[in-house]
Amino acid sequence: MKFSYKVLHTCSQSGARVGELTTPHGKILTPVFMPVGTRATVKSLSPEEVEKSGAQIILSNTYHLHLRPGEDIVRKAGGLHKFMGWNKPILTDSGGFQVFSLAKLRKITEDGVSFNSHIDGSLQQFTPESAIDIENALGADIIMAFDVCSTAGVAHSEAENAMELTAKWLRRCAERHTRDDQMLFPIIQGNMFDDLRMKSLEKTVEYAKCGIAIGGLSVGEEKSVMYHILDVLKPALPDNMPHYLMGVGSPDCLVEGVIRGVDMFDCVLPTRTARNGTAFTSQGKINIRNSKYREDFTALDPDCDCYCCRNFSRAYLRHLIQTDEILGGRMLSLHNITYLANLMKRIRQAILEDRFLDFAEDFRKSAEYVS
Repeated sequence: MKFSYKVLHTCSQSGARVGELTTPHGKILTPVFMPVGTRATVKSLSPEEVEKSGAQIILSNTYHLHLRPGEDIVRKAGGLHKFMGWNKPILTDSGGFQVFSLAKLRKITEDGVSFNSHIDGSLQQFTPESAIDIENALGADIIMAFDVCSTAGVAHSEAENAMELTAKWLRRCAERHTRDDQMLFPIIQGNMFDDLRMKSLEKTVEYAKCGIAIGGLSVGEEKSVMYHILDVLKPALPDNMPHYLMGVGSPDCLVEGVIRGVDMFDCVLPTRTARNGTAFTSQGKINIRNSKYREDFTALDPDCDCYCCRNFSRAYLRHLIQTDEILGGRMLSLHNITYLANLMKRIRQAILEDRFLDFAEDFRKSAEYVS
C-alpha cells in the first residue's frame, strides 16, 4: 500500500485524533497545516527553510502551474518533487477555486469551464479529465478533484446546481485518474446549506479512498457559519481517513477546526500577511510596521526558535519591511509557517494527553486566538 491512514490516538475529552497518513514521499502526522507553494515554491523560502520550519507537506496549484511553466515541463523534469527540490509529500489543488476566483470571463457547462487566463487573457478550458491529466503530469502525492466552488450568499438553487455538477465531475475525475502513486481526494461542496452539504457528502464518500476534503468555506462567510457547517458534517465524515478543510489557516480556525474533526489545513495567509508585515506570535498578532517597534530590540517571538527569532529584533524586522527589503518578508514568512507548525505540534500533544478541550479553552482566552 502506497497510501494508508491510521488513527494513533483519539482524545477521550474531545474526540479529536492524532493520525498518521502514509504517502510515497513520507509519513504525515495529523492534524497538520500545509504551507502553500502555489507556483512550486513557498514564496521567497527555500525548500530547506520550509523543511526546517516543521512543515511535513506543502500544497501547489494546478491552475497556476498549467499556465506557467506548463505541466509538460514539470513532467520532463521528473515531476514536482524533483522540479522544486522538495522530497516530502506534495498536494496539488485542482485549480477549480482559481478558475472561479481569478477568471473574469468564464463559461460553465456540463463538460467543464472555459475561461480567460488572468495572465494574458488567452482562452483556456478545464474539464475534469484535463484537470486530472495535468495533476497526473505534475506528480504530487495527493491530488484534488475538479469542483465547482459557489460564492457565499448565493441562492439555494444555484448552490445545488454547483454541488450536483461537482458530483458529476467527480465521477469523471475518478474514471480518468490512473496513477496508483497518487491519491485522489474528493471535495464536499454545498455552500452554506446544511441539506446540500449532507447530500454532497453522500455523493462524495464512495470516491474517498484515503482522504476527503471540505471545500467552499472561508470564502467570505462569518466564521460561525463555517463552524456550523463543520459541526453538521462531523458526525457523518468517514473515520478511517483524514478530513481536509481547504483554504483555512488562521490560528483560531485551526484550533476550532480540529475540535470539529478536521485533520488537514492549508492557506496562503501566513506567508501573504508576512509580506505585509504581520506575524503570528505567542503574544498575539503583531503588525511590525507599527511605530512602537521602532526601538524594540527584543525577538519577534521570545517563545520561537526559528532562524528569524533567534537572530533578528523587532526593530530590525520593522526596518526591513518599511524599506521593502526582501529579507523582511522572507523572515516573517519563515516565522509564520514555523509558528503554525509548532501550533499543530502543540495541538497533537494535547490530543495525545487527552486534554485538547482544555487546551482549546485556554487558547481561546489567549492573545494567540487571532484571525
